[in-house]
Amino acid sequence: MALSKAALHTASTQIVEIPLPAHRFQPLGPLTGRLRVPGDKSISHRSIMFGALAVGETRVTGLLEGEDVMATADAMRKMGATIEKRGETWHVHGVGVGGLLQPESPLDMGNSGTSTRLLMGLVASHAISATFIGDASLSKRPMGRVIEPLSQMGAGFEASEGGTLPLTMHGSVPAVPITYRLPVASAQVKSAVLLAGLNTPGITTVIEPVPTRDHSERMLRGFGAELEVEEANGERIIRIRGEAELKPQQVVVPGDPSSAAFFIVAALITEGSDLVIENVGLNPTRAGLIAVLRQMGGSIEELDRREVGGEPVADLRVRHSLLQGIAVDPAVAPSMIDEFPVLFVAAALAQGTTTTNGLDELRVKESDRLSAMAAALMLAGARVEEREDGLVIHGTGGDPLPGTSGEPVTTHLDHRIAMSMAVAGLASRAGVEVDDTSPIATSFPNFMTLLEAATA
Repeated sequence: MALSKAALHTASTQIVEIPLPAHRFQPLGPLTGRLRVPGDKSISHRSIMFGALAVGETRVTGLLEGEDVMATADAMRKMGATIEKRGETWHVHGVGVGGLLQPESPLDMGNSGTSTRLLMGLVASHAISATFIGDASLSKRPMGRVIEPLSQMGAGFEASEGGTLPLTMHGSVPAVPITYRLPVASAQVKSAVLLAGLNTPGITTVIEPVPTRDHSERMLRGFGAELEVEEANGERIIRIRGEAELKPQQVVVPGDPSSAAFFIVAALITEGSDLVIENVGLNPTRAGLIAVLRQMGGSIEELDRREVGGEPVADLRVRHSLLQGIAVDPAVAPSMIDEFPVLFVAAALAQGTTTTNGLDELRVKESDRLSAMAAALMLAGARVEEREDGLVIHGTGGDPLPGTSGEPVTTHLDHRIAMSMAVAGLASRAGVEVDDTSPIATSFPNFMTLLEAATA
């Protein structure tokens, strides 16, 4: 296996070449049997945060133990919470709303934008200061969209140029309750304002012109916060009463639909596949990909639909299908924003043309996912047109992609690019080489193991 190279400068300016963990993903045959993906990342983050703000012990099972969630846990420890794993259960002893302590060192967010933006919300209404740092990818991501409303609530910021990390913020007590209309659909911005509102006197209001994932609202109510959601004139109005007292909970984390997405698409595009993915969270604000793939002709059957911890869950049976290209309704984007990279792979194997637009948000994720996926798919032999706010993909009609030869796909430290192109490799002739698989650990540590098991 040929390894790509990364150059590091030593203190003496000498260039040292070190290998990156590149990998070539080859066709491995149909995906069969049963598998269970790790816990939902969004719910895992929030269970740690809310448990750390409750008084008493919260117990969490099914927690995603990827690097992103561990960054959240480490940050909450630095601010006073006790968080430990015993057996298969995580035990979180909280400090209470208003009880966060001054961290003695910077909060290292690694690659996690969710950790950063939600924790900024928590710090905003506590009498502490915190410095946020992250890896090279996270340090390029814009934080201005969170800084703006939190500044209105009284928090102070010293950010790097362009409102990026490293960033130091100073909380305000008492913070000022605001009514904030989201200028862009973002569950992270919404959640940051709501979390700041937890320790703010009065009512903090967020208005969503376009609904986004609602895990924060569901879980905050579950932990005892006074939170109301109203629908008016096509908008969602969310109000939270401050100076809350959160009560510890028993949290069961369902399987992450964003992680299941890679295996759903892999089974759909790999001939002979018949795979059951167990315990997948089907929150309607997250299930857009399944609806789109069904619209394309994908065979995805829900088995044993049930509710776990206030979230709808089912086992999904997915069978190989000849997909048809469609024009994807931009209105579904918020409910599948993280799944578009792997949808692009499905579209590349479909019959006809798939058109997407309204995806400006993908340009400010861990990477510019529109440009990155366009380049990656073209390198693997797909026919792709990149537009300002989306991609147009001309499918192969079910035939395998040619695959890559020579130059590997560039992931830009983005876990979803890496996993999406791994799926593309399963439906290629020559395989697809990915330059760096290490970012996968941020969200899906056992991805490679599950992939090998499903194709064994």
